[in-house]
Amino acid sequence: MYAMQTIPPAVRFLLGTILINAIGFGIITPVMPELVMELGHADLSEATAIGGTLSVLYAATQFVCGPLSGNLSDRFGRRPVLLGSLFGFSLDFLVLAFAPNLTWLYVGRFLSGIFGASNGPAQSAIADLAPPDARPRLFGYIGAAFGIGFVIGPVIGGFLGEFGHRVPFFAAAALAMMNFLYGLWVFPETMAGENRRAFDWRRANPVGALLNVRKLPGIGPIALVYVLWQVSALVYPMTWNFFAYGRYGWSAGMVGMSLAGVGLGMALVQMFLTGKVVARIGERRTAMLGMASGAVTMIGFALNPYGWLGFVMIGLLAFQSLAHPTLSAMMSRRATADTQGEVQGFAASLMALGAILAPSIFNPLLAWFTGPKAPFVFWGAAFVVAATIAVIALVILWWVSADEAAELPASRG
Repeated sequence: MYAMQTIPPAVRFLLGTILINAIGFGIITPVMPELVMELGHADLSEATAIGGTLSVLYAATQFVCGPLSGNLSDRFGRRPVLLGSLFGFSLDFLVLAFAPNLTWLYVGRFLSGIFGASNGPAQSAIADLAPPDARPRLFGYIGAAFGIGFVIGPVIGGFLGEFGHRVPFFAAAALAMMNFLYGLWVFPETMAGENRRAFDWRRANPVGALLNVRKLPGIGPIALVYVLWQVSALVYPMTWNFFAYGRYGWSAGMVGMSLAGVGLGMALVQMFLTGKVVARIGERRTAMLGMASGAVTMIGFALNPYGWLGFVMIGLLAFQSLAHPTLSAMMSRRATADTQGEVQGFAASLMALGAILAPSIFNPLLAWFTGPKAPFVFWGAAFVVAATIAVIALVILWWVSADEAAELPASRG
């Protein structure tokens, strides 16, 4: 397996790209409510609702564009698709920075969904460069890059926001443009010419991708587990700030500290533990361990009334991050050389589907059980449902036979 010091420069660039993308999104998080209130002439409550529709638009666009981006990279190669996305990302942040009204904010989030589908080609390029045994660790590094980016980004954004709530958008645009220029210089094409295939619109959409990808041996159950786990794990970003405020009485600063702790803990687990655990017990059992840790922690938060214990439980929460990179690696193994981009694009589409379903399930549930019409107040309702979904995903993965979950020939990677 790769150690950090042996990672090729191209893979380092790809990991840096994902880190910078996460930082870019994190930078704008602290100031987005102010921008929405300004452009929508709205109060905080109305801005919260508008922010929800913006999030759904972004996720829905990624759901549609994930397979498109992946199929384009299987046809034209990873380099042009990825660099084009980075360049578009930079322009998109400028659109958001100069947005004169709410309509342009929606346009900007729509474009973010299109260019944000670059993670599929990035993971495909990593799969091109890395042997199957190295992928769990590298996909773990991807998760770590996300975690670190979402810790660093809001800190930078909060500082820059003191100089104006549009300033962080200019910083995000500059970061994306610098990354584009760096990639133009150092990032080679990773996909061999003989592995490219003709572009087909029938496969470049979520339904077509599903119909084609399901033909790959063993991928159906893994894809189902992947989307169920994605929905379950999103209970935290969708409800945590409301839950922690209402259940534990935490201030915004305390919520921010807890989120930073979650991001840091997950980054450490994915960087230093994922590869070692996979080497010892295998991808399937590692994913099951991560999901079991997640389900136990969710039940813990549902039942725990003490804020100090909530901080302690954040340490256990970090271990659920074993699940995502190993599931990604399992899906990657099931792709052939000419469908790696399609499979990674399909995976990105599944993640976006989770981002659509999660707020549609957890937020109304939390609102109902803490509202005046609830039969009883129960702050942990969303976590109980999320834990149930996680257990269902765990059982499905447990049912996958050892043969199906075993390593496939390297030619399929």
